[in-house]
Amino acid sequence: MTYAAADLLIDRPSVADGAALWRMARESGSLDLNSSYSYLLWCRDFAGTSAVVRADGGEPVGFVTGYVRPADPRTLLVWQVAVDASHRGRGLAAALLDGLTARLVAERAITAVEATVTPDNTASERLFTSYAARHGAEVRREVLFDAGLFPDGPHDPEVLYRIGPLSAPR
Repeated sequence: MTYAAADLLIDRPSVADGAALWRMARESGSLDLNSSYSYLLWCRDFAGTSAVVRADGGEPVGFVTGYVRPADPRTLLVWQVAVDASHRGRGLAAALLDGLTARLVAERAITAVEATVTPDNTASERLFTSYAARHGAEVRREVLFDAGLFPDGPHDPEVLYRIGPLSAPR
């Protein structure tokens, strides 16, 4: 991991960060964009299971949103991960994911991480497989939502990555 910028801070998001998260998701080019309202709600209701990385001055330059699965409270479902274009290539997505899961292992005893990745999203595939390697965890993959389930037009299938059990980073 190349994250080593002293001027950046990993923190919990606040409602005031919602617009920045929406902008980064919109500009990512790969994430399904939710309404701006949903990012505001996410920062209010799921701040405890999400993280932002802040540049000097406090503005978010990356985020990971997630929630603990109600039916499986030891599993974090990662909803979205994005880093502002000006800060990519520095390992921030990996640092965010590591920081968030370390916090949730301590606070909630999570033992697994789940995320869905479309087959053409090689950056996310690399992020989650390298995360599993750092944590000595197995990665299991299966199609969670087939393309035909999406009612709003063509959509690639969403492949579920289940990573666990978690151990200390290597």
